[in-house]
Amino acid sequence: MFIIKVILLLMPCLAFAQSGNQEDILKKLHLPAGFKLSIFADNVPNARSLALGDNGVVFVGTGAEGKIYAVQDSNNDGKADQRYVIAKDLTMPNGVTYKNGTLYVAEISRIIRFDRISEQLAKPPKPAVVYDQFPTDKHHGWKYLRFGPDNKLYTTVGAPCNVCEPEKPIYSSLVRLNADGSDFEILARGIRSSVGFDWQPQTDALFFTENGRDYLGDDQPHDKLNQWTRRGEHFGFPYCHGGDTPDPEFAAGKQCDEFTAPAWTFNAHLAPLGMRFYRGKQFPAEFKQQLFVAQHGSWNRSEAHGYRVVLVKFKQNKPVAEQVFIDGWLTKKGDVLGRPVDILELPDGSLLISDDKRGVIYKVEYHG
Repeated sequence: MFIIKVILLLMPCLAFAQSGNQEDILKKLHLPAGFKLSIFADNVPNARSLALGDNGVVFVGTGAEGKIYAVQDSNNDGKADQRYVIAKDLTMPNGVTYKNGTLYVAEISRIIRFDRISEQLAKPPKPAVVYDQFPTDKHHGWKYLRFGPDNKLYTTVGAPCNVCEPEKPIYSSLVRLNADGSDFEILARGIRSSVGFDWQPQTDALFFTENGRDYLGDDQPHDKLNQWTRRGEHFGFPYCHGGDTPDPEFAAGKQCDEFTAPAWTFNAHLAPLGMRFYRGKQFPAEFKQQLFVAQHGSWNRSEAHGYRVVLVKFKQNKPVAEQVFIDGWLTKKGDVLGRPVDILELPDGSLLISDDKRGVIYKVEYHG
């Protein structure tokens, strides 16, 4: 009995210590003047892709954790005070998107849905299968999932390797299908691994990030920001990487200019993932319709880099510059304090950023 009482007495202290640790991390992160960063939700292990539901509910996909979470700021104080487990024991349910009261989740080999989920957060329904014909390969098998302006579901299927010539057309592709799983089609190929995309405001052009191959050195090839424009496009994998680097094994007889060039190139191994064009009004005017990109960070580079959020600046609907928006997750000593994954804009114009290393969701606000 004495031991139980001691544990209960210590619990608030333990919670405070964890909170204090998160606050210490925040102090080490750098933002432009006028912006404030806070913890919107913690205790969300392996938090990855984000989707906005009704009543301020934010759905959170994960990777190896195998769970889907829902968090909600029910008292509008800027921090989530409700947390629900929508599903568990799923196979890397990274992708989440929401439409008309239904939550859609992309696992490695299938898309499932949870109907009327907003009414049943505390007791979620069993999911229905939308589509289950994706490959089961775990290598680059995790998926991003969004509804496009045409009300169709979009996702990608990564290459089942670092670099190879996939035998089946479904690999290294951008695909779309109806919300009921019908009318499945491959839109583009030659995409090694993409876990983030968004449609540009006004033009509805689809832009997506792509991670380049490994083991060509610290600075090759470039990671990419691509723009899809027509059915049947090929973005180069495995023949050409980064728009200008022929593959030493597979490029024979191929030229990089045969393939769709990247709209923008990032430095090698930054691992750009989730991205959002800013549509809100809270941030200053120069951020309007500009692109925020989460750079998850390198894993096998001799000197680590990335671990930050950048702003890709557009002019006349084309990317023209890149600047750091938030950094500090990678310290000067090389310690990794967090890894940003996805970005979500809230109705008030603030941004949420997931961190799968710390299991938290940050909130970015502008106060001027």
